[in-house]
Amino acid sequence: MAMVSASVAVACAQEHDAKSNRMETLEIGDQVPHFVLKDQNGHEVAIADYIGKEKLVIYFYPKDESPGCTKEACAFRDSFADYTDAGAKVIGINSGSVESHKAFAEKHRLPFTLLSDPGNRVLKQFGVKNVLFLTGRETFVVGLDGKIAFNYRALMNAAEHNDKVLDFLNKGNVR
Repeated sequence: MAMVSASVAVACAQEHDAKSNRMETLEIGDQVPHFVLKDQNGHEVAIADYIGKEKLVIYFYPKDESPGCTKEACAFRDSFADYTDAGAKVIGINSGSVESHKAFAEKHRLPFTLLSDPGNRVLKQFGVKNVLFLTGRETFVVGLDGKIAFNYRALMNAAEHNDKVLDFLNKGNVR
């Protein structure tokens, strides 16, 4: 009997560990993880500094200068005034270097913050899933309360992220 109980306890512990090690995507209502990353100018950005002050549009993208990622970034750029009017700060994040982000932002005249996430630590905190060999493409809207209000995932429809987020913001669904 003791042997069976020990086996069951070990199996339950292994199942719990497997679940806790699994990367779960943040869902609507979840608190945004607090993190500090460097922006394209080498300055540290603490997400906690913005909670309660601005809505946040945090988008994760695979790579600077790739065709889809450039299209996505330029869509956010072209709608930047709409985000400002909605009281939202746009932040792009990937594992690219500070230098790569700076060159990407300058070349495409990106008026928003790009954060360098070496090792994809923050991407993992958000639970953004890889697709094949690419890091995922997912966008989150964070309300003033610091909770996820909306998220959208689509690797191949890069520019659609901008449209979906603006549609959500324009409906006034986030405070």
